[in-house]
Amino acid sequence: MAARPPFPPFDEQTAPQKVQAAEDAWNTRDPERVALAYTEDSVWRNRDRLITGREQIVAFLTEKWARELDYALRKSLWGFRGNRMAVRFQYESHDAAGQWWRSYGNELWEFTAEGLMSRREASINDVAIAEADRRIFGLRAAAEHGAPLPVF
Repeated sequence: MAARPPFPPFDEQTAPQKVQAAEDAWNTRDPERVALAYTEDSVWRNRDRLITGREQIVAFLTEKWARELDYALRKSLWGFRGNRMAVRFQYESHDAAGQWWRSYGNELWEFTAEGLMSRREASINDVAIAEADRRIFGLRAAAEHGAPLPVF
């Protein structure tokens, strides 16, 4: 099992680094790469789905990014203590018919001593948007790391 720094317990410097690393990985839209940040037996609740283990994570993300086209994500640290974090996020994508969506959510994360995520709970809401209303495009510039997300 490969370790994933930074490691808990998180502090004012390492917690935002962990969130940015997650954002960067998810923006690759590479299910195999993303899954390596989670334990072999990681448990997720994503919306109304329960996902367990890397194999199911890869399958879920493969399906997700086949459906959510041109996906681009922003994450923001909400709070942390020890080996746990609360994170807000927004992402935009479009479906096969061309409708753009902005998805808003909150995640609760729990990590092992090796820095792998063992638990992820996500609540997500979707809002249809016009393409002209998009505000999330590709990777975030380094100067924008940690910038706050608008509420709506």
